[in-house]
Amino acid sequence: MSTTATRYPGDCDEAYPEVFTVPPPQPTEAKPGQLTKAQVDHFFDKGYLIVEKFFSKEELDPCRKAIEKQVEDLAQKLYKGGKIKNLYQDKGLFERLSFIEKEFPGANVILHKAGVLPPEFRAVWSNDRLLNLVEQLVGPNIAGHPVWNLRTKTPQNNASTVPWHQDCGYLDNESYKVLQPTAWIPLLDATAQNGCMEVVSGGHRPGRICRHTCCWADTWYVELPEEEMVKTLGVDLDKDIKLCPIPYGGMLLINNMIPHRSLPNLSNVIRWSMDLRWQDSSKPVGFYGLKEGLLMRDPSKPNHKIDWSPFVAVDRSVTSKQACNKGEKEDEFDTTIQGPHMLKWEMIHQNRHTAKVDKGKHFSNWHKA
Repeated sequence: MSTTATRYPGDCDEAYPEVFTVPPPQPTEAKPGQLTKAQVDHFFDKGYLIVEKFFSKEELDPCRKAIEKQVEDLAQKLYKGGKIKNLYQDKGLFERLSFIEKEFPGANVILHKAGVLPPEFRAVWSNDRLLNLVEQLVGPNIAGHPVWNLRTKTPQNNASTVPWHQDCGYLDNESYKVLQPTAWIPLLDATAQNGCMEVVSGGHRPGRICRHTCCWADTWYVELPEEEMVKTLGVDLDKDIKLCPIPYGGMLLINNMIPHRSLPNLSNVIRWSMDLRWQDSSKPVGFYGLKEGLLMRDPSKPNHKIDWSPFVAVDRSVTSKQACNKGEKEDEFDTTIQGPHMLKWEMIHQNRHTAKVDKGKHFSNWHKA
């Protein structure tokens, strides 16, 4: 960690390597969707795993349709609000939002933070084969984590280009002690050209949080400087950075302590993707008490049916903003995002997002790690 005298709420001198490197006891029963032993070992040793073929078109194509509806709803909202003059209904899923964005910059941010979880997304998140796989990573008690995202990666857009970070850098300090695997699922072939992910292989092994800074460029993102990664995690960036192209139907699995980023979208199409996260349902969620997880599986409740109602009733973007902003009323066309993560780290760069943050807010669970 840094040797400077100043400490920030996210700093933690403790390390929890076993949380991120030691697999739980593996299921004794063979189930559809499960990883091989070699794949499980790779995930816990390297911190990530590319699964090139997992979902069928019948499972993912409905998600594309659901996104088309969300874009239509957003276009109608902006059109009726006098923000755009054209609905661009002649444009397809992979270009329409880009045209809307040109007329109303920040449209993609509104969609990103909308937090709409349609049935098609729920079906993927709770897919039985996928939960069979997740059980190999977190054990049989499985909860969906409240932080999930629909990524609206329009071309040449800083707001959808995420810099180096550890996911724990966005969560409260309890997350440093809990494995929370994420499945990053692109809804087209994700390549270096359209902005796929990169990871720092093995960067999770020390089980340490690095010091991040806030906020990168004109965004709400925290950033993990490369020199901090080298110093705190002992990684070799010349050897350990791995490009992760993922075909449609595949996914990238990562844990919440491995450094990763998304590349700029240099193509002419929108790189739509979802990231979905799980954890052991008995462990702390690590989200500042702003939203609870969603029980998906419990061996003691073999007939358990997921109750989505309480989960979808809480808008995570709204609770995050309310927890740390200055109490300003937000209009429906606001294109800024605020969250407690902005107060965890040194704020070295102010922008329109940070301007709305009450710098005096504190969260008691920052220091529990």
